[in-house]
Amino acid sequence: MKRLILCLLFVLSAPACLALAPYVQGSKLPAAELGAQLGIVEQKLQAAGFTVVGRHTPKGIAAGTVVVTDPGILEAIGRVGGSAITAAALRVGVQANGTVSYMNPEYWHRAFVRGKYSQVDAAVQAARTRLAQALGEGQPFGGDVPADDLARYRYMFGMERFDSQSELVQHASFEEALASVRANLAKGTADTAKVYEVVMPAGRIAVFGVAMNNTESGEGWWVNKIDGTAHVAALPYEIFIVDNKVHALYARFRIALSWPELGMGQFMGIMNAPTAIQDTLLKVATKP
Repeated sequence: MKRLILCLLFVLSAPACLALAPYVQGSKLPAAELGAQLGIVEQKLQAAGFTVVGRHTPKGIAAGTVVVTDPGILEAIGRVGGSAITAAALRVGVQANGTVSYMNPEYWHRAFVRGKYSQVDAAVQAARTRLAQALGEGQPFGGDVPADDLARYRYMFGMERFDSQSELVQHASFEEALASVRANLAKGTADTAKVYEVVMPAGRIAVFGVAMNNTESGEGWWVNKIDGTAHVAALPYEIFIVDNKVHALYARFRIALSWPELGMGQFMGIMNAPTAIQDTLLKVATKP
């Protein structure tokens, strides 16, 4: 009888064991100006073998992110190709009070690489170990999603998945698409700016982190509306290129993936965000 009870408890607890959260709490930094705290995080990440490719301090949000790449993950993504480029960067969030968090690589790579996740798993687990060593490893947070659900994640029935409504613009070539996005970000089209870029010319794929700085339609208004500063490692938003097409993940997928525990009422409070984000990134994707 005891053995039967133990087996039942194991079966009932298994789904919880397989659930993943989007973020991991790091060790808190001492009090300092935010820029100095971001610098400390950059040094720790570089010492752990990561390459810093960008820093993001979203307008109107008392927090910032450090964006890095990892050689093993880049190599694995290069082999997979296509839309897996969205998973090229790792993001670490720092709040003004010194709270540090970082994206859980397995959560995000399962969602972004999807059916080919097994091809990047070893690199992802190695990167997670080094993130924990560099920044500390506290409690996962941000909501729980079953690992097996992330490849086809959507917030609820009828809402978008990874590849729903993602295509923005088709160009004549990969080179034209790349030049267009670079040019638009360089001149601040639609109040945007480049945070980072990762380009793999051989695979004809690229991804850019985009700061959206408009006070009425940018990141600041909707992140504050949902009190989402703790999830700052979700930012910046990405725009990506596969062959001659420019894409951006639709916001009812991308925001939900980043804040999976939000209630429907909170999402309704930012119901204009998906259209605003898509309109902004469409301008970034269009040939100047």
